[in-house]
Amino acid sequence: MKSKTKILFGGMLGALFAVWILLLKTVDVAPAGDSRTEVGFSGLNQAFFDAFHGHTTLYSLTEVLGIAAILVAGAFALLGLWQTVRRRNPLKADREILALGGLYVVFGVLYVLFEIFVVNCRPVIMPDAAEAEASFPSTHTVLICVIMGSAVMVLPKYIKNASLCRVLQVLCGIAIAVTVLGRLFSGVHWLTDIIGGVLLSGALLFVFSGVLGLLNEKPAS
Repeated sequence: MKSKTKILFGGMLGALFAVWILLLKTVDVAPAGDSRTEVGFSGLNQAFFDAFHGHTTLYSLTEVLGIAAILVAGAFALLGLWQTVRRRNPLKADREILALGGLYVVFGVLYVLFEIFVVNCRPVIMPDAAEAEASFPSTHTVLICVIMGSAVMVLPKYIKNASLCRVLQVLCGIAIAVTVLGRLFSGVHWLTDIIGGVLLSGALLFVFSGVLGLLNEKPAS
């Protein structure tokens, strides 16, 4: 898939994500879950919640994977810092590192945005919370999908051993799959939260991949 096509496809997923939000605010909105907060597609969400919630081990596992993802992002940040010091110019860091930095900033902005503009709240009140917290999209899902998914794309540049690189990419893929399923079946999010998280992650990753491709098409300065 060409770089511009990837960016276009990412934009389409972003538009679909926006439509998803609109539907959540208008279709079958009613109180649901243990928290009794209003949520769109309440019948579907309640049925899924009743069938699968309560798997606390899965929730704990996804929390650990979240820490692992932050460590991966930190490793790339340290690499970027080292390149900046060594080359005496932050813009002289590898294009992959600069693109990752931009991706992380966009995720951070979106994280804050959805904490301020709440689409819907969790189906349960967490033990350390006084009330149901914002849950759309599943930012934990987005965090791991975006960091691990982007790592899969840039690892070949930094891991020259092909076998080791493949193993690390597979581990990243497993982390993504376990997080999506674990967050889905742990009962701390609505089904529609996970769908939203996957849509947003896909949009960000396709745009990132397209931008990375365009950057690498340019001659080095």
